[in-house]
This record gives sequence, structure tokens and C-alpha cells, in this order.
Amino acid sequence: MFLEICKAMSSAATTPPSVDRVDGFSRKSVRKAKQKRSQSSSQFRSQGKPIELTPLPLLKDVPAPEQPELFLKKLQQCCTIFDFMDTLSDLKMKEYKRSMLNELVDYVTVSRGYLTEQTYPEVVKMVSCNIFRTLPPSESNEFDPEEDEPTLEASWPHLQLVYEFFIRFLESQEFQPSIAKKYIDQKFVLQLLDLFDSEDPRERDYLKTVLHRIYGKFLGLRAFIRKQINNIFLRFVYETEHFSGVAELLEILGSIINGFALPLKAEHKQFLVKVLIPLHTVRSLSLFHAQLAYCIVQFLEKDPTLTEPVIRGLLKFWPKTCSQKEVMFLGELEEILDVIEPTQFVKIQEPLFKQISKCVSSPHFQVSERALYYWNNEYIMSLIEENSSVILPIMFASLYRISKEHWNPAIVALVYNVLKAFMEMNSLLFDELTATYKSERQREKKKEKEREELWKKLEDLKLKRGICSDSVIPT
Repeated sequence: MFLEICKAMSSAATTPPSVDRVDGFSRKSVRKAKQKRSQSSSQFRSQGKPIELTPLPLLKDVPAPEQPELFLKKLQQCCTIFDFMDTLSDLKMKEYKRSMLNELVDYVTVSRGYLTEQTYPEVVKMVSCNIFRTLPPSESNEFDPEEDEPTLEASWPHLQLVYEFFIRFLESQEFQPSIAKKYIDQKFVLQLLDLFDSEDPRERDYLKTVLHRIYGKFLGLRAFIRKQINNIFLRFVYETEHFSGVAELLEILGSIINGFALPLKAEHKQFLVKVLIPLHTVRSLSLFHAQLAYCIVQFLEKDPTLTEPVIRGLLKFWPKTCSQKEVMFLGELEEILDVIEPTQFVKIQEPLFKQISKCVSSPHFQVSERALYYWNNEYIMSLIEENSSVILPIMFASLYRISKEHWNPAIVALVYNVLKAFMEMNSLLFDELTATYKSERQREKKKEKEREELWKKLEDLKLKRGICSDSVIPT
């Protein structure tokens, strides 16, 4: 009996308690390895009984005068929603709806005369029933788009065809915005913009095309769409820092900005300064930086006078501790300098090259290398040469010090090329700065030597006093 009790006690001591242990040093991607790859939306709830759709003849099999009525019946049937999380339920009806959606896509692509006034509300109703839904939450609050797999929409076999149908409908030669605007209104656009937060990149790509078509065809909705995108970005920057469709919305904005009339309206300039520039501050910048930089450059090509506030805004938000973001900022600055006008360059050259000087001096070789690549750009080199008397004094000390001290030989080689280029641009100023730098370095070394000697004297004095105090014999 005693042996059994001992065995039970030893097994209890060695068996770990059944609780979830959290490893604070584990990578997020490891913690989320079991994340589900697909998820349904909240509208897809299991039905109490199987769904049955009434079989309808193919559109091509009925006479042309009867096709519009059959088209409406098929649209109404396609409003039926299936539960795709239950992979075994309603298989026959799911396939029937999918084939019916395929047929509708082909029909709106090639047919003529089907777009009667009563068709518009039925089309919008069918599309709304299928795509508008509450998006599922992320599997974790720490979802990282760069590391974690996105949550894919389980109902995509139907959703894709609905989006394809709607795009073909909007692009139809018979489409009349004057009729459609009764149904594709501000409420519709708001619901559409909410869907851009979908984690499924396939859906966001279709949404981008749909919104772009609506913006192009409905002039009355343009200001509203821009305002709502503005609100999404402000909420993203200052509140949530989470929205999946920022890159896609910026892509749409890129083409919108390209079509702005000149002179630019005050609201457009305010959007650039108050919304697009602060977008550089978010942690997930790398996910949409290319699209953001394109929008910035589009603005500057439209109105070169915006160059100074843009560059000063970038310098204000320049990353302090993230080398990856610094490299992105340097790349964007080069894109801006590629289109800058010489008169605008003069206004920002001093603060700009003070920052570039810091980047060149960065211990992170990628940051330093990216900054030094500016001297491989012919247009930037021409701007530097025209203003070498201002830029060379700003850059010289950093470049000379790096040429002697930097740990990376590739960076040292690049610096030597830059110094050589500066010397060829303005040899007199270069020699003057070299002499000044060397004399200052000598003074610094002299001061450093004097400081060391002073410390040595103080140490010696301290030792002498210590010896004297030890030699005093108490009475």
C-alpha cells in the first residue's frame, strides 16, 4: 500500500499540470500555426432543412422575348445563400447556383436588350444579398499580414462569380447610370467600402475594380467616395492601425489623383498633407508603401509647389529606430527627387541633406548604402552639382569620417566614390573643407589628450593623498 502511494505521489509530481503555457519568446508565426485558412461570414448560418431551388431552363434555350423575364427569375434564385462551412450540405443546389451564376456572367457579357428598368433593382438586390455581410473577425488580435496566413472566404466559389457578374453589368454598353443611381447610392458605397477590410486578397482585388467602375460612372458619388476613403484612412492612422484594404484603396486613389483638374482644390491638398503623409507613421507601412509613394508622386507632378510641405512632412515622421522603414523612406525620397523642379529643390536642400547625412552615417549598412545610391542617379547628381556649395559642407564631415571608420568595406568604397564626385564638382571648396576638417580633428585630439593628462594628474594626486593619509601615525 505504501509503495502504491509513493508511485502516485511521484507521478503527480512529474506530470505537468494541464494548463496552456505561454512562451514569451516564441515567434508569432509559431503561435499561430494552427490558424484556420478559411472562414465563413456571420450571415452563413446552418439551415434547419435542405435548400431546394426550382430548376429553370437555360437562357439560350428559350425564345429571345422570354429571356428578360427568365433572367429576372434567375437573379431572384441567386439571392439564396448557402452555408459553405458545412462542406456536405446542399451540394447539388450549391453546384446549381454556381452554374446559374456562370450563365448570368456569360449572358450580360454578350446579350443585348436585357437591361430594362426593372432589371436594375433586381441586379443590385442579388449582388447585395451575396456580398454584403459582417466580416469574420481575425483569429487573433495580433494578426500580422506579413507573417500570418489570411482568413480566406469559404463562400468564394459563389462570391467570385457574383463579383464577376457585377463588373460585367457595370461595364455593359447598355448600362445607364441615370437609372442605376437610384439603387447604387451612398448606402451601397458605404457597405462596399466596409468589405475592403476582408482578409481575403482575392475579394479585395475584385472590390477595387468594382469601386473604380462606380467612381467612373457615377459623378454624383465621387466626392462622397473620396470623403469616406479619407475617413477610413484617418481611423486607420489614429485609432485602429488595422484595415486590410489600404493598398487597394490607394491604388484607386492613384488613378483618381491622376485625373484631378488643375489648379488642385484645397480639399485635395489638405488630403495630401493631413492624410497621406501621416500614413507613413503606421507599423504596417511596408504592405502599402509602393501605392502610397505613387500617390504622393502623382500629387507632385500635378502641383510642384507641394514638394516642400511633402518633404518636410516626411522628415518630420522620419523613423528613428526601424531601419527597414528608413530604407523605404529613402526610396520614396528618390522617387520625389526624380520629379522635383530645381526651384523647389533649393527650398528643401538643407534639411533634406542633413537627414541624408545622418542616414549615410547609419551603422546599419542597408540604410547607409541606400542613401549613398543617390549619387548613382544622374538627375539628382545634376541637382547636387548645381548646389554643391550648400550640400558639400553638410555632407563632408560624415563622408570623411565614414571613409576612415565604417565597419563595412562596401560602404567605404561607395563613400570614396561620393568624395571623388564632390572633389570633381568643386575642388577648391573640397580642399578647403578637407583642411578645416583636419585642423578641427587635430584640435579635438589635442583637447582629448589634455583631458586624459588632466585625469592622469588627478589620479596621481589621489594616490599621493592616499599614501600620505596612510603614513600619518595617530597620537
